[in-house]
Amino acid sequence: MAVQQNRVTRSKRNMRRSHDSLTAVSSNECPNCGELKLPHHVCGSCGYYAGREVVNVAQDLDLDDDS
Repeated sequence: MAVQQNRVTRSKRNMRRSHDSLTAVSSNECPNCGELKLPHHVCGSCGYYAGREVVNVAQDLDLDDDS
């Protein structure tokens, strides 16, 4: 069983934890459609990356229509 040799002070404990904080996710606006997207990723709504279409995004389908 692990038993500490000496007590760790609040200052030393907090200095150790200073790099453990979470950072907010940065997002950029897509230049093609204006939606928010992650940097260096393909836009999920229009499929564009670096000014050209990379992924063909399907249009919204109406699944309630029985015809």
